[in-house]
Amino acid sequence: MNTTVDLKGRAVLVTGGTKGIGAVIARTFLRAGADVMVCGRNEPEALPEAGGRTAQFLSADIRDAAQAAALVEQTAERFGRLDVLVNNAGGSPDADSATVSPRFVERIVSLNLLAPFYVAQPANKIMQAGEGGSIINIGSVSGIDPQPGTAAYSAAKAGLLMFSKALALEWAPKVRVNHITTGLVLTEAAAHNYGADGGASTAALVPMQRMADPQDVADACLYLASDLASYVTGADLAVHGGGEVPARYLVKQQQS
Repeated sequence: MNTTVDLKGRAVLVTGGTKGIGAVIARTFLRAGADVMVCGRNEPEALPEAGGRTAQFLSADIRDAAQAAALVEQTAERFGRLDVLVNNAGGSPDADSATVSPRFVERIVSLNLLAPFYVAQPANKIMQAGEGGSIINIGSVSGIDPQPGTAAYSAAKAGLLMFSKALALEWAPKVRVNHITTGLVLTEAAAHNYGADGGASTAALVPMQRMADPQDVADACLYLASDLASYVTGADLAVHGGGEVPARYLVKQQQS
């Protein structure tokens, strides 16, 4: 990807940045010249790299507030500053709400709603004391359009959207807080969830006629972190290709 965004001298923390969408986000910021820290509970065999530069790694379970705070503090110490936080870590397997355990619900809400705040709060403190910064929370279309089997996840992601808007009000003007609503993202790990045709049938339900590539999400993060978005805070940027075509129109097309 060619980009005119120059983030040399900036420090970026990407939670869950060792694989999937997070790794693509990390590589995108590396290409833009930023110093990048990624985290996870276990260090991967290979860290994200791009342009001859490699992300650094810290181990942390960000569902624990103390570990989340230490992660932020160590990142700022390592780079001498912290300019951008991308709260990317999250996710959930489908679960039947009639039988799922309370423990499962607690863990899903903890990862997708509480953990982003545990990381954002100490990040805001550092940014407020410095030159300011940008916090980007990666949400999901499930937060505004829930699907069967996603009750806990959808509720947590809906909360993350409102959390983002509220923090934007409180932490401006030095710290901008924005949210990205991601739609269906075709990653190698998730391909099997979209059927035997590799997701072609699912993609046909999206107005853009394709599912998102992780790079689409990463590019949105790069924009929100850059000076191009210096007056953008409290925004919800939809990266979902237009959502999904309503069922009644699909039925009408099939019957015509």
